[in-house]
Amino acid sequence: MAFVTEFDTIAAIATATGSGGIGIVRISGDTAIETADKLFVPKTGKPLSKRKTHTLAYGNIVKGENVIDEVLVSVMRAPNSYTCEDVVEINCHGGYSTAAAVLDAVLETGVRMAEPGEFTKRAFLNGRIDLTQAQAVTDIINAGTEESRKAAMARLEGRLSKKIAALREKLITMIAHIEVNMDYPEHDNETETFDYIKGGIRELSGEIQQLIDSAETGRILREGVKTVILGRPNVGKSSLLNSLLEEERAIVTDIPGTTRDILQESVNMGGIPLHLIDTAGIRDTSDTVEKMGVERSRKSAREAELILAVIDSSSPLTQEDSEILELTRDKKAIILLNKTDLERVLNPADFAAYGCKVLDISAKEETGLDALEAEIKRMFISGSINVSQEAVIGAERDKASLIKALNSLKNVINTIDSGMPEDFLTMDMTEAYTFLGEIVGEAVEDDIIDKIFSEFCLGK
Repeated sequence: MAFVTEFDTIAAIATATGSGGIGIVRISGDTAIETADKLFVPKTGKPLSKRKTHTLAYGNIVKGENVIDEVLVSVMRAPNSYTCEDVVEINCHGGYSTAAAVLDAVLETGVRMAEPGEFTKRAFLNGRIDLTQAQAVTDIINAGTEESRKAAMARLEGRLSKKIAALREKLITMIAHIEVNMDYPEHDNETETFDYIKGGIRELSGEIQQLIDSAETGRILREGVKTVILGRPNVGKSSLLNSLLEEERAIVTDIPGTTRDILQESVNMGGIPLHLIDTAGIRDTSDTVEKMGVERSRKSAREAELILAVIDSSSPLTQEDSEILELTRDKKAIILLNKTDLERVLNPADFAAYGCKVLDISAKEETGLDALEAEIKRMFISGSINVSQEAVIGAERDKASLIKALNSLKNVINTIDSGMPEDFLTMDMTEAYTFLGEIVGEAVEDDIIDKIFSEFCLGK
């Protein structure tokens, strides 16, 4: 592997802002060890430049005659480091002030402040990881649930990379088969060649379509689901929100119109991040403020990815209930028959016309929530997808490249059916090969790479 060597030395705080047990200042580049030696006074007297790779040294960071902090310093020599460059990590006491003082001392030696994501960008440019793995790093950092962490970790371990490599290998094999036949036409049986190519292309297309289908799962795990709790006043919306959050977040009273504006909270439901919006009860009202809240409720319903329509099962349907149920049409929605702890007058069969899953719950008694969690998971994550074991697409950019590759493969089939010469096939197959390569970072424009890494946090 050829490593990029023209980079200057960079540094940044690699730990989160705020108080903590430890703060880490990371330095990477050809002069990383030399830079640290200018500031680090080891207790043993042995400088970092004389130490073996992947070792820790104990001492002080000193600026002039002043000791900034008592630290542990780790040395990782190229190419066996995160960036494939010489890396030094100064482990100081937690808290922003201490880490910032250490970083300032490092920067005063002439080292440059790292840009957001620059350490990971160097790991990518030096060939230690590909683009899917680089993007997985930030997904792990931002993972809000165990399922999203598992999916990102699978990408970081190279599961998606290996899948893309396997698809490209199949394409190369077919391209080579065609080119051999063109070089030795006397041995070419065109019908057998076309049948072989069509079979291979259909198999590849199916595998690519599976990856495209996984993109929605990847998006849901990464971004979560915008979920709106709808219902008329006093059906138990706020009680449901409190039960899901396991805390008294929303005010619950018997007075209609208590919730006048939307409340927003996030919760983990079966590994899926739900961004819950508790809305004002939908009803006709003359109260100006409540009327504004009701209109916001309707707007939230139109924009929602999931609607939880709460119905009071202990009372007959009202006009407001019917309006709410109409908002679920053509949307992913679950009808929740609440207050099942009371004598009921409504049953799931009464809602068959709406085509939604209907569940019995009691927000007050906190019953039926396990069934709700299972249904949400079924709706948004296919039971056939094991996010920790299978390749799951993690970015819209990857999905777009897969769609382009799939369209190129469709052109191969059309070319065969149109009776075009064999060399036309290789053009579309090579194009598909290139589109798949974009996913792992081959043939990607520099500005796209810069945009991807600019979205990383500083210090990573």
